[in-house]
Amino acid sequence: MGQTNSYRRALLLLALAALSCNARAEWNNPYPAAEEGKNILYTAFRERPKHLDPARAYSSNEYDFIAQIYEPPFQYHYLKRPYALAPLTAVALPRPAYLDTQSRRLPPDAPPAAVAYSVYEIRIRPGIYYQPHPAFARDAAGKLLYHALDERALAGKYAIADFPRTGTRELVAADYVYQIKRLAHPKLHSPILSVMGEYIVGMKDYAATLTRAYADVAGGREDGVYLDLARYPLAGAEAVDRYTYRVKIRGVYPQIRYWMAMPFFAPMPPEAERFFSQPGMQARNLTLDWYPVGTGAYMLTVNDPNRRMVLERNPNYHDEFYPRAGEPADAGRGLLADAGKRLPLIDKVVFSREKEGIPYWNKFLQGYYDRSAVLTESFDQAVRLTGSGDTDVTESMKQKGIRLLTSVAASTYYLGFNMLDPVVGGYGERARKLRQAVSIAIDYEEQISIFRNGRGIAAQGPLPPGIFGYEDGCAGSNPHVYDCVRGVPRRKPIEFARRLLSEAGYPDGRDARTGAPLTLYFETAATGPEEKARLDWMRKQLQKLNVQLEVRATDYNRFQEKMRKGDAQLFEWGWNADYPDPENFLFLLYGPNRKVGADGENAANYDNPEFNRLFERMKNMENGPERLAIIRRMLDVARRDAPWAWGVHPKLFTLEHAWVLNAKPNNMANNTLKYLRLEPAPRARDRAAWNRPVLWPVAAVLLLLAAGAAPAVIAYRRRERTVRR
Repeated sequence: MGQTNSYRRALLLLALAALSCNARAEWNNPYPAAEEGKNILYTAFRERPKHLDPARAYSSNEYDFIAQIYEPPFQYHYLKRPYALAPLTAVALPRPAYLDTQSRRLPPDAPPAAVAYSVYEIRIRPGIYYQPHPAFARDAAGKLLYHALDERALAGKYAIADFPRTGTRELVAADYVYQIKRLAHPKLHSPILSVMGEYIVGMKDYAATLTRAYADVAGGREDGVYLDLARYPLAGAEAVDRYTYRVKIRGVYPQIRYWMAMPFFAPMPPEAERFFSQPGMQARNLTLDWYPVGTGAYMLTVNDPNRRMVLERNPNYHDEFYPRAGEPADAGRGLLADAGKRLPLIDKVVFSREKEGIPYWNKFLQGYYDRSAVLTESFDQAVRLTGSGDTDVTESMKQKGIRLLTSVAASTYYLGFNMLDPVVGGYGERARKLRQAVSIAIDYEEQISIFRNGRGIAAQGPLPPGIFGYEDGCAGSNPHVYDCVRGVPRRKPIEFARRLLSEAGYPDGRDARTGAPLTLYFETAATGPEEKARLDWMRKQLQKLNVQLEVRATDYNRFQEKMRKGDAQLFEWGWNADYPDPENFLFLLYGPNRKVGADGENAANYDNPEFNRLFERMKNMENGPERLAIIRRMLDVARRDAPWAWGVHPKLFTLEHAWVLNAKPNNMANNTLKYLRLEPAPRARDRAAWNRPVLWPVAAVLLLLAAGAAPAVIAYRRRERTVRR
């Protein structure tokens, strides 16, 4: 009897022990216990970055990392809209000095035709230092410690952390000049060399000079080659003094300041390139493409792009403070609560690679990722469309305190009409009214709802929100496609489109001269079941006008060839802004930039003389009332001509937990992690609540197994006692 009671007590203790685990920390936490409650942001990335060298990187998944590390002279103001440049390491935004062909100074209001050169003199702030790095380490005599390494000294070194000593030094103007020179380095293949070659004085010749110099220095070697760029001057970039440098541009090109807000124009210390150029480094993946060296708010401390990337606060980061002003509504949204506080506000950022959407989404719901994109696999679970056609998180997301952040991308996607085509092209009333009728019939609001889950806004012209010249509401609507109804743009009724079609000579979708049905041809490289549904929808849009749409699907190369030759009648095209200037969108309709004959980005081959003249006046102007008046006239001309059915500006959706603060989407700035703030205590509380182990089924199974085994155990013990007697 005593043994039976002892056995029962053991079973009870086992069950209680299992059940007590419900009160213990979550078992599925993927992070070390030591990080609990720390000021660390956790997020994910899908694609591994290919380049981290600022002369080479150009993709958004690369900028997610390097923009936190490298600091060009300028940045975008975090809160202001339209997007505005602000100093970062520079003392102020420079105004160009204009020179004629004899390098004589011209007045600031000199006509662009008289300006041979624009000179930008940029002064940087003293007292900015690089992150700790072995490239700067020195011995007691002041000699660079790791700049003459042989194979023996490199033994066992496969990461920056394997070098025990680090150092730093002050940022100087010559570092910016050095990086501009690197854009022409023959081994880096910078994606903006061709563009900068058109503007920075001497850049084309400089690239040729470096190609010859590198061949001489390398002597056929591929490893351990260092080309000292300080030995090769560049006419368009020079240091004036320790904290000032000068960039010389051909003609008038104010957009160069936007380029100077990109990592391409961030400083590069020559010591870093010399350090990584030593023999044996590249074989160990010790390169600038793998380990950035910057002055930014963060430094990369772990680079395992197949698993994890870690950014940590740069201990040498200079004084920078959260902005004190933004848009009028920012204060009410809590976006100015940290005004004036020193940046960055987060100590560490851990990026984990998630190749599949479902694990990514589940970890976000469990609180293990602080932010998440809205994935296709989880859209319906996360987002709902409101009665007004807007978007919000679902009720289950609200219960978790999850918020939805939306922003309109600085992008446009449109249906283009080939203006060289004999049917839809040309500038007469017949073709113009046909294009306007088609533009009304294609209901982009419906397309956004069906195929984009509400992630977009119907375009009223080429300019998206956030770009100077964009105007909201009826003031900025396209009067040839929309009516203003109670202060809101509403697409014109299909009856109006049919009347336009009749006036164009196609009553009820038939050519009035021949009686033949009107058939239009849509060229596309899109294939697959998802695209079939969208193309079927496109056919139905034109069927409202009794117009037939024939889809001509082909491979991408053939599609591009048709576009270059002007053989496409209707097509879809898109553009993502390099910088937030209206010139970067309106040039898509500039005649000399046409696709046919010039191989430009004007895919519709639109060539209106009035639009061209206005563009040439507008493109190099500073933002202001005069420029806005010209842009409005340009939009009037283009909307009337309708070379595009203006299409869609995509919306970007981001989800974040309630413990993430200060988030405001900025589709131009990439260095925004430094502005975010976390509340680790609420995160720890919610993680524990959402991931508490449910162990009573385990305890129940253990009890059942034990109870089933008990008679056999008792019988066995009795037999043992009998044998001993």
